[in-house]
Amino acid sequence: MTAGKWASVGLLLVAECLALSLWFVSAAILPGMMAESEITPFRQAALSSGVQLGFVAGALVSAVLGLPDRFDPRRVMGIAAVVAAIANLTLVVSVPGSAAAIAARFVTGAMLAGVYPVGMKIAVGWGEKDRGFLVGTLLGALILGNALPHLFALTGGSDWRSTVVIASIAALIAAGAAQLTSLGPHHARAARFDPAVVVTAWTNRKIRLAYAGYFGHMWELYSMWAWIAVISAVSYARHMPEERAATLASVTAFVSIAAGAVMSVLAGWRADRVGKARVALLAMAVSGACAILTAAAFGGPVWIFFLVVVVWGASISPDSAQFSALVADNSPGHQAGSLMTLQTALGFAMTFFTVQATPVLAEWWGWPPVIAIMALGPAFGIYAMARLTATS
Repeated sequence: MTAGKWASVGLLLVAECLALSLWFVSAAILPGMMAESEITPFRQAALSSGVQLGFVAGALVSAVLGLPDRFDPRRVMGIAAVVAAIANLTLVVSVPGSAAAIAARFVTGAMLAGVYPVGMKIAVGWGEKDRGFLVGTLLGALILGNALPHLFALTGGSDWRSTVVIASIAALIAAGAAQLTSLGPHHARAARFDPAVVVTAWTNRKIRLAYAGYFGHMWELYSMWAWIAVISAVSYARHMPEERAATLASVTAFVSIAAGAVMSVLAGWRADRVGKARVALLAMAVSGACAILTAAAFGGPVWIFFLVVVVWGASISPDSAQFSALVADNSPGHQAGSLMTLQTALGFAMTFFTVQATPVLAEWWGWPPVIAIMALGPAFGIYAMARLTATS
């Protein structure tokens, strides 16, 4: 790896991490907003799921119009990060949980579709044999960015608006960092969205199984990421004052999600050596088991719950990049970009419903059963990866 490659990839990772800090801002500030205004469970969920729905819409529009192809991807990434920062900043003046706040989250998600997928395109332009590692590293930056709002929330205390401002500033810095990157020797124009990929996604067995594994992964991932701070706060509140429980819950959310960033890099390095499907299968086996253990530990000793959640966070994300890599590996060259776009769009579309349903079901049944249901996703994904491994 040349110095230019290291420098450019490093800047890209910084940009990705800081821009993606916008994703879970609403999850990090929700306790503070609820202390200020009464927000229904539906609107609580909409603040988080609105980002997912916006991301799906943004990804499809970007793919159909071929925006990263017609323009420099670094410019696309920079503009998207700036607009997302501005949309996020409107939360400061919006009524918590209002239609305006939910709309701001939708716009933020739509703009982030111009950050992560575009960043992935820049990253893979820097290598071929180490592509699993490059994509895994980029995912690690994304995950760390997802965790940052919980860290920002600790600095602001009960003032949730400071978290919003800090995240927007971070996204603006990301826009500048993206402009300093260079494009690698393997950078190429990705194909625009090709409707024929729908047929390929269904008729190509390996791609179909990679999609299935990804859907199982996404069933669990964003429900956990979006609600782990709330889940932890409720669990800890059985043993300590609510304010202290909320603080510890922010720490728990940050540490658990950030642990996944570290493991994603290691998983990417390992996947290039032992196989992407095997790494994904192992990660889902651990995360599914941890979902069950988290449900069992809910309301129990604080230290046990904390440890289980951290292991869950460390294991829940390392498989994500490998599903994209599996689709790329098994796709016709002219359809790879479109097939990965379709995979991402469908996966995030599903998270709109899972994130939205999670707090509603928890109000009906309590948190432990809902947490346990998250394990159904990894179980389905394990089955898909086992079949894919058997055909390799």
